[in-house]
Order: sequence, then C-alpha cells, then structure tokens
Amino acid sequence: MSTPIRVLVVDDDFRVAGLHRDVVAGRPGFVALDPVHTLGAARQAVRAHTPDLLLVDAFLPDGDGVDFVASVDVDAFVLSAATDAATVRRALRVGALVYLTKPFEARTLADRLDRYARMRNVLGGDRPLEQEQIDRSLSILHGGAEPATASRSATEQLILDGLGDEEASAAEVADRVGISRATAQRHLAALAARGQVEVRLRYGSTGRPEHRYVVARR
Repeated sequence: MSTPIRVLVVDDDFRVAGLHRDVVAGRPGFVALDPVHTLGAARQAVRAHTPDLLLVDAFLPDGDGVDFVASVDVDAFVLSAATDAATVRRALRVGALVYLTKPFEARTLADRLDRYARMRNVLGGDRPLEQEQIDRSLSILHGGAEPATASRSATEQLILDGLGDEEASAAEVADRVGISRATAQRHLAALAARGQVEVRLRYGSTGRPEHRYVVARR
C-alpha cells in the first residue's frame, strides 16, 4: 500500500480552511493535517509534520502566501480570490502546481487532488524518467489528453511494469501507472488478447466478478 499524501491547508478563513480540509480528507490516499491560519503557524507545521502538499491562500494576515510557497521545498497549490494576472504569474513562477480562484466547487479541488496523486505515481521512484513519462505527468496534472507522442507500446510497457509479479485490477494498475482506468482497461484487454497477460475472475459475495490481471508466464 502506498504512503498517504499528507496535505496542509493554510487559510485565514476558518470556515474555508475547514471546507478544504474536508475535501482532502474525503479523497482516497490523502491525509488532511489540521489547518493553520497564519504563515507563522504554517512554518511551524511544515517543520513538525513534513506535509507532501500545501494548499495556500495567496494573502494571509502576517504575510504573502506566494512568497511562502517560494520559501519552502514542498509541492503547493495556491487557492485565492485574487484573479489579477500578476498574482497568478507570480504564483506559477515560484512553483505553484495549481492555481484555483475562489470560490470554487469542492469537486474542482477534489479533481486537482486526484490528478496530483496520479502525477506523483508517474514521477515516483528513483529510476531515470523517459520524456514520455514527464510529458504525461504534466498532462495529467493540467487536464490534457495523453500526449500524442506516447505510443501504445510505451503505455503497455508501463502497464506491464506496473503489474510486476502481482495480480491487480484495472483500477489498481491505473493508480500505479498514473493513467485513467479506462485507458488501463483498454490496454489490458489488448495485452490479454495477445496472451501477454492473463485474466482471472475474483468472485465476491454479491455482484459481478472482478477482473484481475497478471503477467503471463512463458
């Protein structure tokens, strides 16, 4: 099981901070730390809890949230009511992965969190990355389609690597590799048709059996 992604919300509005924390807590694979409401508290929380991701308001009572993002070596989203181009450019320039303008729907933040998790899966580990993986990770985060340069064989090899020696469902493979479930299902079906993976059925107490995949041994 992968390590949960620890998220710290930094927002001076207690109600908004609580709403954002609840969105984080509702996403599989994430852990919401207690929100903080000032930059001073945020610095202490970063030292004490080493979060993986920050959700930071651009303007806080004791300083500038964008400057704070620039000062810490932590992935960050900037969530702000500021819509002026200068603030947006400054946030992106210092490394904010996402800029969301308030107010936004909970599902919008949930979608960005899910994309971030998938991006981390693609960029995880210590192995050198292929250009296709780098391009795909950026496309995942920002909502684009898979890059046209990503060949079917490259994606299928990623899926085979993601399966390894274990049996897994299409959803599990998608999470490991950082692609959508539909894409994983399509490629797994093609691999099964060519005999490169085997399909097994797992029967539960009710409902349809789950399809499980494992690399074929020859």
